[in-house]
Amino acid sequence: MDSATIDHADFERVDIRVGIVVDAKPFPEARKPAIKLWIDFGGTIGVRRSSAQLTAHYTPDRLLGRQVCAVVNFPPRQIGPFISEVLTLGMPDDNGAVVLVRPDFDVPVGGKLF
Repeated sequence: MDSATIDHADFERVDIRVGIVVDAKPFPEARKPAIKLWIDFGGTIGVRRSSAQLTAHYTPDRLLGRQVCAVVNFPPRQIGPFISEVLTLGMPDDNGAVVLVRPDFDVPVGGKLF
């Protein structure tokens, strides 16, 4: 197996959940333009924080109430003065700006990608 190949068990270890953005604020202290997010995953996970480089397509007020997908089982990461607890998922557009990964339809908060 080469380094780019993973097996199904590896994929199952990545816990990707859907949550709702309950708060969002500019993050001017970040080295790259970013927004601080507070995402509610419900249940035992609750609200977790994330720093996301979304400023090309999103403003904090446009993110409130939006469902997003995030990896919830990475260790917390210090980003300047902020602790990011989950990795909010996105894909680059043609210019490399991040576009959020999210469900096409509303799904239950905390739902796991499988």
